Amino acid sequence: MNRIKEVLEEKSKTQTWLAEKLKKSFNMVNAYAQNRQQPRLEILYQIADILDVPVKDLLIEKDENAL
Repeated sequence: MNRIKEVLEEKSKTQTWLAEKLKKSFNMVNAYAQNRQQPRLEILYQIADILDVPVKDLLIEKDENAL
């Protein structure tokens, strides 16, 4: 699970803007933001760089009590 949508909102950026920066389709970025698809690690690092945040800020920690 990721926090791409939340971080975009915190930075006042749109999914369209991120798609243009990544040179990916809006549909692909929307799938990442909606957690329908997870980006490859390489893409996750690109997103973190574009948004100027540490990669860990884009990730949701697993709740160990939710097993």
